[in-house]
Amino acid sequence: MHSFWYTQDKSKPLFPDIEWNKPQQRNRSGKLAIVGGNHFGFRAVEQNYRLALSTGVGQVRVLLPDSLRKAIPITITDVVFAPSNHSGSLGVDARLDIQALAQWADSLLFIGDAGRNSQTAILYEEVIDQSTTPLVISRDAIDLILPNADHVVQQPTIALVASFAQTQKLFRRLYYPKILTFRMTLLQLVETLHKFTITYPLTLVTFHANTIIVARDGKVTTTPWTDPMSIWQGSVATRAAAYYLWNPSQPLQAITASLLDTSAIQNATHLVV
Repeated sequence: MHSFWYTQDKSKPLFPDIEWNKPQQRNRSGKLAIVGGNHFGFRAVEQNYRLALSTGVGQVRVLLPDSLRKAIPITITDVVFAPSNHSGSLGVDARLDIQALAQWADSLLFIGDAGRNSQTAILYEEVIDQSTTPLVISRDAIDLILPNADHVVQQPTIALVASFAQTQKLFRRLYYPKILTFRMTLLQLVETLHKFTITYPLTLVTFHANTIIVARDGKVTTTPWTDPMSIWQGSVATRAAAYYLWNPSQPLQAITASLLDTSAIQNATHLVV
């Protein structure tokens, strides 16, 4: 096996210190801001708000478009409503709200259900440009920022939790000289992500061959995985954001460690049917 490739399973955690050093007091467990939702969808926001709290994050605050003001359940107790555009997604007038939230939070999570509006894309790009704290982007939020991919991949605080198809799109956007295919072996993908993350300083998380792969700084970890829907529903990204929040200088180790407690992720996945 290559020296840059590390494998993990339940019997052999790669970074046990990450779990052992998890904050035990909620007032020391950090603040996570979740951004997402549009007039037609917010269930991922609700589900992952609860998951973030159950994972152990100290405070979780949600930013939603005001088009959802009458739809949000009482289970979400800390929510900020920001101006929406004509399609019911976050509009450019939400700029001050999202900036204030970013200053409050220790970490940001773009959870998706963002819609396909160009104003929302502009808003996300501004946050990406200005953010110096951990920022996890997943689900359709990745599709929204792909047109700005050449800038996104240069941000060392960003972690993308992407499907394999989204990773393919990212490579194509960057004209990266390696084509990803669903038929490639895990070894081939590991070697490719090793080289990719030597070139670009972000953290990339994806799924292939019943495995979650985490790559950064040329190092790659792999963890067996049997629930790919948990990636698309945002559960993997939410726990990644929590652990990254607690270990901002160790994104590879933190996100890899977040994958071991699969029961929490699977329980959250089954909250929404």
